[in-house]
Amino acid sequence: MWSSGRIGRRLRIFGLAGVTALALATHGVDAQPVSRPILKPPILAPIQADFLIPDFHFRSGERLPQLRIHYRTLGQPRRDSAGQVVNAVLLLHGTGGAGTQFLAPQFADVLFAPGGALDPAKYFIVMPDSIGHGGSSKPSDGLRARFPHYDYADMTEAQHALVTEGLGVIRLRLILGTSMGCMHAFIWAETWPAEAAALMPLACLPVPIAGRNRLWRKMAIEAIKADPGWQGGDYATPPVQGLRTAEDLLILAGAAPWPMQLALPTREAVDAYAARETAARVAAAEANDLIYQLDASRTYDPSAGLEGIAAPMTWINSADDFINPPELGVAQRQARRIRSARFVLLPVRPDGHGHGTHTWAAFWRGELTALLRRSGG
Repeated sequence: MWSSGRIGRRLRIFGLAGVTALALATHGVDAQPVSRPILKPPILAPIQADFLIPDFHFRSGERLPQLRIHYRTLGQPRRDSAGQVVNAVLLLHGTGGAGTQFLAPQFADVLFAPGGALDPAKYFIVMPDSIGHGGSSKPSDGLRARFPHYDYADMTEAQHALVTEGLGVIRLRLILGTSMGCMHAFIWAETWPAEAAALMPLACLPVPIAGRNRLWRKMAIEAIKADPGWQGGDYATPPVQGLRTAEDLLILAGAAPWPMQLALPTREAVDAYAARETAARVAAAEANDLIYQLDASRTYDPSAGLEGIAAPMTWINSADDFINPPELGVAQRQARRIRSARFVLLPVRPDGHGHGTHTWAAFWRGELTALLRRSGG
C-alpha cells in the first residue's frame, strides 16, 4: 500500500481562467504513431487553473518550496443534501501527455458530446497535468536535472491534494486513467480505497515496470544522457542525436503492427514516415522532461494490495499493446485478485491503435457506460 503521510498541508488555488486549449502531446508513449487525428475546433471550453502546494516533499527526500499543478475542468460540481460533490470525474493522462489529450476528438467527441457517457452537463470533469508534464512544475521550468526526482507516488499525492483540498471533492464518481494514468488509478484505488465510486484503468499492468517495458525506457533515457550535447542536463541546445534515438523507441512502443503495416505498405512510405515523424517529435521534445517522465515509473508496484481494491472496476487492455503484451498473462492473473474487477482484452484489429487504443473511446465506451451503471447509475 502506498503511503499518504504528507496529506494535510495547507494548500491554495491560484489563477482561474477560462481557456479553449486543444493540443496533443507530440511525444510520449501514448501518441498513436501512424494516423494522427486532425483536431476539430473545440466543442467545449474548459476552465484552466493552477493549484499551488507549498513546501512539497518528495519520496526521494527532495522538496520544492512550491509545486504547481495545472488542471482543466468541464461542467459544474453537483452537490447532495450534505453539500458533498457527487459528480466529479478524474481523468489521468499518460507518460509525456497532459490533460489536453482528453480534448482530442477520438475521446471528447465520443464521451463529452450531449448524452455521451461523460457529458459535462451531468459530470464535473477534472483533467490535471501530472508533475513533470504540461503546465505543471517540471524540470524545464528552470531547475533542469536539479528538479526533484518524482515518482508515481508523488504524482498521485499531488493529484489527491488537488481533488480533495483544492476542489473540495471527498469522493470521486469515477477515476479513468490511460497508460501512466492507468497505473496512477491503481495507486489511487489502494491508497484511498473509499474515495472513488468506480475505476476504469486502461492500458497498464499492476506490477513493477520490468522486462522489456523497463528496458526500452532505460534505453531511451540512456540515449539522451549519452549524447555529449546533454551536458548533464545543462545543455545550451537540445541533444538532438539522443532525442532521435529516444523518440524512435517511443514510436515503436506506441505502435500497433497491423494498422502500421496497412498505413505503410512500401519501403518509400516507411522511409517518408520515419523522416517526418521523428523530426516532428524531436523538435517538440524537451530532453530533461522526457528523462524524468520515463524514469518516474521506477518505484511503481501496487501488486501487493490488489485484494484491497473495493470500488467497481473495469480494466481494459489491448491485445496489440507492445508495452503491456497479453501473452505474458499478467493481467489475467492479477485481475482474479480484484474482487470488483471486470477485465477486458480488446482484440487485435486492423483499425486498432495498439497501446494508444486507451484514448479511442469508440472501442470501449460501452464498457464505460456499463461500469457507471453498475457502480451507481
